[in-house]
Amino acid sequence: MQLASGARLGSYEIVEPLGAGGMGEVYRARDERLHRDVALKIVHPDLTGKDPLIRFRREARVLASLCHPNVANVYEFEELPEAAFIVMELVPGQTLSGRLAQGALPIPEALRVARQVAAA
Repeated sequence: MQLASGARLGSYEIVEPLGAGGMGEVYRARDERLHRDVALKIVHPDLTGKDPLIRFRREARVLASLCHPNVANVYEFEELPEAAFIVMELVPGQTLSGRLAQGALPIPEALRVARQVAAA
């Protein structure tokens, strides 16, 4: 489900795509009610059978139960006719895969990242 900038899901306006994976896609979106940018993780529409939605709901619940500086906060879970999605804190910065595309991490940076991942 590729969403174009300006598309709407409920009260969220899509700003730009951020990434994609096996379960879905992540977009930067504007929360029109609270006037803030958020990340929307949208389950792939071809995965909307019973089992993928159960896993996606479980993922939302698990993420929402976590409270740690290295884990994005979950604000909401929505199931609309056009899509199911998790509304999350938008964490600024580069992805790890984006950083690794620039070359190997120096040891001090790799250790800093590993500590943050382990702490989370």
